[in-house]
Amino acid sequence: MYDIEKYYQAKDVEDAVRALEEDADAVVISGGSDVLIKIREGKLAGCSLVSIHGIPALEGVRMEADGTIVIGPATTFSHITYDPVIQKYIPALGWAVDQVGGPQIRNIGTIGGNVCNGVTSADSAALLFTLNAVLELTGPKGTREIPVAEFYTGPGRTLREHAEILTAIKITRENYQGFYGHYTKYGKRNAMEIATLGCAVHVKLSADNMRISEFRLGFGVAAPTPIRCFKTEETVKGMAVTDPELYEKIQEGAVSEVTPRSSWRASREFRLQLVRELSVRTAKEAIEKASGGEADA
Repeated sequence: MYDIEKYYQAKDVEDAVRALEEDADAVVISGGSDVLIKIREGKLAGCSLVSIHGIPALEGVRMEADGTIVIGPATTFSHITYDPVIQKYIPALGWAVDQVGGPQIRNIGTIGGNVCNGVTSADSAALLFTLNAVLELTGPKGTREIPVAEFYTGPGRTLREHAEILTAIKITRENYQGFYGHYTKYGKRNAMEIATLGCAVHVKLSADNMRISEFRLGFGVAAPTPIRCFKTEETVKGMAVTDPELYEKIQEGAVSEVTPRSSWRASREFRLQLVRELSVRTAKEAIEKASGGEADA
């Protein structure tokens, strides 16, 4: 049984913004895979819902003339995984969101909800960090853009204001062209599990494939919010892919930048060990793809 005060289906983005502005307690719902669970658990009992489901402007994936990939926040995980643009240019994102829940969740859950719920375990977040994604928010004062790395302010908290709607996730050409990536998720079960730790890497090699030109390392559940390990990235930049110290620097650098906590899922010490293991494993996968010129995953 769901305790919902009232439900409003917005006609378009402007209508949704207006409805949120008029109701200070209203909650945005799209796929509902997160919101409905919170209502059932009593965390949002008695709330009002403003639905953005079915608004065409918020759905789908497209590429703009300048090469920017634009993902509608109401696009489901399954759609993203199998979208031709995603598969061709940033398949690592499709792979990451394919780790979310089971088929039923992936068919209704949306990437916008995954980002806006603010949780550090969101499988899309660490990967979006390594793509330098930019989030477009639309509210009563107009539209503004925020880098995803600045969007999270704490556990379950973001910069999105109450009457704002996430209207686009943008990834520019320079942030995916020539990059190869991978995402590794660790959970106690092989499927339908919230991440105990998630690790994302995107790498670009030199023209001869012998050196690291750019390296991006992101984590989920390694801090109160998803994070990028910027210091580690700078440390390994320019290193030879055959340098025996490369993976040691990635591993130790990552451990020095994360701040995991203990929870019922795993202790801090275990998560630090996962950071060591997954940073190396994920980096190797991405570098191997880059060396072979294969599509990332």
